[in-house]
Amino acid sequence: MSQRVRTRPEGSGRALSEAYDTALLDLDGVVYAGGNAIAYAVESLATAREGGMRLAYVTNNALRTPDTVAEHLTELGIPTGSSDVITSAQAVARLIAEQVPAGARVLVIGGEGLRVALRERGLEPVESADDDPVAVVQGYGGPDLKWSRFAEACYAIARGVPWFASNTDLTIPSARGIAPGNGAAVEVVRIATGADPQVAGKPLPPMHRETILRTGAERPLVVGDRLDTDIEGAFNGEVDSLLVLTGVTDGPQLLAAPPQHRPTYVDADLRGLLTGQPEVTGDEEGFRCGGWTAKAGAKQGRLELDGDGEALDGLRALCAAAWTSAGDGVCELDGGKALARLGL
Repeated sequence: MSQRVRTRPEGSGRALSEAYDTALLDLDGVVYAGGNAIAYAVESLATAREGGMRLAYVTNNALRTPDTVAEHLTELGIPTGSSDVITSAQAVARLIAEQVPAGARVLVIGGEGLRVALRERGLEPVESADDDPVAVVQGYGGPDLKWSRFAEACYAIARGVPWFASNTDLTIPSARGIAPGNGAAVEVVRIATGADPQVAGKPLPPMHRETILRTGAERPLVVGDRLDTDIEGAFNGEVDSLLVLTGVTDGPQLLAAPPQHRPTYVDADLRGLLTGQPEVTGDEEGFRCGGWTAKAGAKQGRLELDGDGEALDGLRALCAAAWTSAGDGVCELDGGKALARLGL
């Protein structure tokens, strides 16, 4: 599949769980939020799995080990083995192992997930810049990660030690709202050192490579809630994607998405795996989906929406109008009034 400028969401006459062999599911904002399962997630995933779709859980959160993530999912009612979980810690550990000698010491700024992943690759995690590490790796360490850990990274980097980051997500969903993610912590070290890390996590190729190596997926579908990690990662990997609106992305952000952030399909939640996706038809004169028609208005800078029916059908039609008007750029059309009609 070649990369192209997507100008509308695509349709599927078959349920997505039948059209694709493996769902590569993000966790935070897709399957759970703040540790609790998102509505319809448990039932939808069970049905997809019973129908023959493989479920793999792909997360940029490097804090927890695959065993811990699998246990948590199983407790939520989603039976999962550790081999079904792929983390950015595993992706960055492979990236490091390809560049340093076997058994080398690596300074860890983060949690247990990084340490386990490094040991899996035959590397030795250490805690101090004075332990003669040959690399520094930084991943999400949770809200209690001490400030002194950032200083330790800076000491090693200043000595010329190469720096790696599991991911650069600036935020992470929590039960109380949106919290700073590993990307925010990476910026602390970047500002202090002037250095730039090698990054493994979504949306970059090392994470997609890790996922395909571990799952053997032939017709994967990336399922996520973030445009700049999940959907861009699918774009970079040249595979299809489903955006669910249970996490950080809202309607205005979707309308303004540049080409690399435009999902193949859009749905409210994981029930979208179990159904076909309605086709969006039309052209610049008007895009139709369900009972809705959308177009770029005669008044410059506006999106017009007309009709009635499912709100998501209206959103899909609006996306087609916005993305076509934007072309290769970012849509600057005001879709607020149209979105208000849909309650989004």
